[in-house]
Amino acid sequence: MRLSVRTVSRALRGAGHRAAHGTVSDRELVLVTLRAGDGLTGHGEAAPLESYDGIGVPEVLAALEACRPVLADYPGHAPVADVIARCGERTLVAPALAAIDLALWDLAGRRVGEPVWRLLGATEGRPVPVNATIGAVDRSSAAREAAEARAAGFRAVKVKVGVGEDVDRVSTVRAFAGAEMAIRIDANGAWTPEQAAAILPALAPAGIELCEEPVPGLAAIAALRAGGGTGGIPIALDESAADPLSFAAPAAAELACLKVSRCGGITGLLSAAADARAAGYEVYLASTLDGPLGIAAALHAAAVLRPARACGLATLGLFAGPPDPLPVRDGMLGPPAGPGLGSGLVDWY
Repeated sequence: MRLSVRTVSRALRGAGHRAAHGTVSDRELVLVTLRAGDGLTGHGEAAPLESYDGIGVPEVLAALEACRPVLADYPGHAPVADVIARCGERTLVAPALAAIDLALWDLAGRRVGEPVWRLLGATEGRPVPVNATIGAVDRSSAAREAAEARAAGFRAVKVKVGVGEDVDRVSTVRAFAGAEMAIRIDANGAWTPEQAAAILPALAPAGIELCEEPVPGLAAIAALRAGGGTGGIPIALDESAADPLSFAAPAAAELACLKVSRCGGITGLLSAAADARAAGYEVYLASTLDGPLGIAAALHAAAVLRPARACGLATLGLFAGPPDPLPVRDGMLGPPAGPGLGSGLVDWY
């Protein structure tokens, strides 16, 4: 198989996406194309986010180059797991492995004219509920975004916390989102254990579904829960889900938020989900501001995993353009039509 690589930059709307790890105004992605000897192609993407996962585009490009000889030795019909295992001997850069994994699944689906979810063993490409993201850091804008999410049919929203005035802003979101809206918060590990133990109980009266990564690291999360500092709010691993010890017993939290890019693709995501569930975690999926190929890959995996909670995959609307090829309808999002990962997705890049 022949590997082609292209970097793509896309601007985000407004002032960008703000979180405790920084503000993202422009998103740089890496588009990967694999061409088999018979001319069939598959597409994938790498979505590193250096402020979040510590991996930059140069590292991804170097890792892809390291995998080029491996890919050249394989025919286009080789099993995905075999190819990824060999590439994993050359690099451990998860977003690069994800790009190759996605392209291989896309190629496999196109070869037989079937969607990836069917190749993974799902019986249908069922849509999953997704949450809207409240990115505003001021109360008035957060109120507007919450009202818009409610009007659009979302039944869950995520609010970034650890960025200032958290209690007032979350209370405002509750007022404008309505009593039935699930509100989850994401601190991206911004708080110290002492801060989390003070803030989480203050946030709890707003009715919080879960909090992602309130403090950084498995040990700190486990200690926060053991010390009763969560205010009764269920805790989800986010950044810490990438720790090799994340899914060893005993579980450090109630839930695990898994992402295609951080898991090394669909293959790695399904493996991580199985390990997480065996360790007692409830699993749901989210995006690292992925492009359409990454979002589609997560939706194909979700058709197999069937997460019970809303997934954080409604992020393409955060981009300034081109138009979103996977629009959310009434708070739901399903895998796109067509073989492989879906038809027309690569045009976005």
